[in-house]
Amino acid sequence: MPKKTAFLFPGQGAQAVGMGKEWAAAFPAARAMFQRADEILGRPLSAVCFNGPEEDLRRTENAQPGLYVCGLAGAALLREAGVKIEAAAGHSLGEYAALAAAAVFDWEKGLRLVRARGEAMSAAAEARKGTMAAILGLEDERVVEACRKAQSAGIVTAANFNGPGQVVISGEPAAVEAAIAACKAAGARRALPLPVHGAFHSPLMESAVAPMRAALAGVRFSDPRAQFVANVTGGFMADAASIRDGLARQITSCVRWTETMRRLLDAGIELFVEVGPGKVLSGILKRMDRDAVSLNCATPADIQKVVEAYKT
Repeated sequence: MPKKTAFLFPGQGAQAVGMGKEWAAAFPAARAMFQRADEILGRPLSAVCFNGPEEDLRRTENAQPGLYVCGLAGAALLREAGVKIEAAAGHSLGEYAALAAAAVFDWEKGLRLVRARGEAMSAAAEARKGTMAAILGLEDERVVEACRKAQSAGIVTAANFNGPGQVVISGEPAAVEAAIAACKAAGARRALPLPVHGAFHSPLMESAVAPMRAALAGVRFSDPRAQFVANVTGGFMADAASIRDGLARQITSCVRWTETMRRLLDAGIELFVEVGPGKVLSGILKRMDRDAVSLNCATPADIQKVVEAYKT
């Protein structure tokens, strides 16, 4: 009997040169999707994904649509192979791929939203300089308290609750430094500054919200055909209006990924498939539940492994 399956889609940072290349070479449907993405964006996104260079792929305007298209190409190939999903979730940017996979909007419309999101967030990052850091080995509540103490130095907040003992903070550089010091004093195992050009998922992104709401208003949303867990609440969202609002709020809100994974585990999901490059989300899930069955899917060979796990 097929397993209850959820597709997970990673966010920016998971990109890798070569992503999607084997799929496009092996499957006409994947190749056509990348070609259509090039047409929509008016530039050779596929060439950057397939061949790099890495510094070009790392740029927001390439990494975000590249991950989106790669994730949806993989999801389409898995569906063609007979894998049906019970639920979908995505980390930050990955939420757009999750929603397209759940048929909330057409994938081409979603790509245009991803482009608009990247442009709006990049502009916000230029307008208000910020940074981010990963705090490891400290309880969520103590990280939040450290950020509160550091706010005398400026804006800083918890941006991503990624998993037990892994929280990303975001804000103005001086305030992030102060929060790092407070976290270390509270017993954090490590505090790692992240190589990003903006304070994503923080109030410093506020100027990106209005243009994103305008872009979202121009796209038709449907209720999801699979269970969808939203970043902003860590809970299920089942109606189009709430999902649209959640995507706008997501820009300045924290990503509640720990709650997202617990919600899917509690819902009885038996197989988690991380669709796209990397194994970050699978690794987080395994630390939360050692018995969870999680596979990543980035190549044609991975597709067969997922099909076998899904059917047995």
